[in-house]
Amino acid sequence: MSDTTTETRTPVLAAKRLVKTYGHVVGLDGVSLELYPGEVLAIIGDNGAGKTTLIKCLTGAEIPDEGELSLDGKPVHFRRPQDAREAGIETVYQSLAVSPALDVAANMYLGRELRRPGILGSTFRMLDTKTMRKNARAELTELGISTLQDVTVPIENLSGGQRQAVAVARAAAFGSKVVVLDEPTAALGVRESNQVLELIKRLRERGVPVILISHNMPHVFEVADRIHIQRLGKRAATITPQSHSMTDAVAIMTGAQVA
Repeated sequence: MSDTTTETRTPVLAAKRLVKTYGHVVGLDGVSLELYPGEVLAIIGDNGAGKTTLIKCLTGAEIPDEGELSLDGKPVHFRRPQDAREAGIETVYQSLAVSPALDVAANMYLGRELRRPGILGSTFRMLDTKTMRKNARAELTELGISTLQDVTVPIENLSGGQRQAVAVARAAAFGSKVVVLDEPTAALGVRESNQVLELIKRLRERGVPVILISHNMPHVFEVADRIHIQRLGKRAATITPQSHSMTDAVAIMTGAQVA
C-alpha cells in the first residue's frame, strides 16, 4: 500500500484497520482511511471492493467487527446512523431519501423540523415553517444554488439534479464535521453533474471535508484532493490527481498495477 502524502495534521475522521465480515464473505480486511480538514477524499474501486461497507462503517450504518474510528483525534463508536449524524457526519446516498410530496424547505429539515416558539410549538407542536424556509433559502444561496430559490416547490416537481442539490444542501446545513456523498452524479446528465461538482467545490471552500464515492473517473480527478483506492476489501493505495493518472488509478483498482 502506497500513500503519496505525509500528513502531520490531525484527521477530521480516521479509520484504523477496520474489519467487517458477513459469514465467510470479507467486506473489509484491515482498511484504514484518513480525511483531513477542508479536503475532498474520493473513494474508488470495482464492485465488491468494499466501498459501500467502508462508508457504512464510517457513518454508523454498520458496526465493524474490528478496528477503530476517531473524530478530531478522539475515539468514537457509532451504533446507528443517528449517532454519526449527531456527531456531525451527514451522508447523501444514491437513493437521496427525499420526500417527493414535501417542498424544498421541508425536505431540508426532514427529521429536524423546527417548532414555533412558546406554547404553539411545545404544546400544539406547530412547525415554524417561516424560519425553516428562510434558513433553507439562505443555505441554498450560500452554496450558489440559483435554480432553487423558490423553497416552496414540491420535490416531485424538480429535476434529478435539483433533487440532488437539495440533498447536498441539507447535508451541508447539518454536516458540521463531514459530508459523505455516495455516487452523487450517477443518474445525472452532463449539465446537472457539473452543478453537483461545483457544489462539492463550494463545500471545500467552506472548509467542510467531503468523502466522495464515485465510479466516474473524470469527476473524481476534477474535484478530489486525494483518492483512496479499494481493492478486494483492502486499501490498495492512496494517490493524488497530481501523482497518478486516471489510467494509473484504474490499473491499481483492477490489480494490473501496484502503487
